[in-house]
Amino acid sequence: MKIIRLPAVSEMTGLPRATIYDHMAKGTFPKQLKIGPRAAGWVFTEVQAWVNERIARRQECAS
Repeated sequence: MKIIRLPAVSEMTGLPRATIYDHMAKGTFPKQLKIGPRAAGWVFTEVQAWVNERIARRQECAS
């Protein structure tokens, strides 16, 4: 399991920090994983699945 930090999540999604946290609060984005007392990250495959879902939705709308 690969854990990625916020800069990588932002780069993968194209979303700024505030939007990522807003989506998390709404339950529409993967939750963070505590990796230390002052550190958190996201599971890479969960973020990748979120991105892939958005791509799939776009393709469905275009059909």
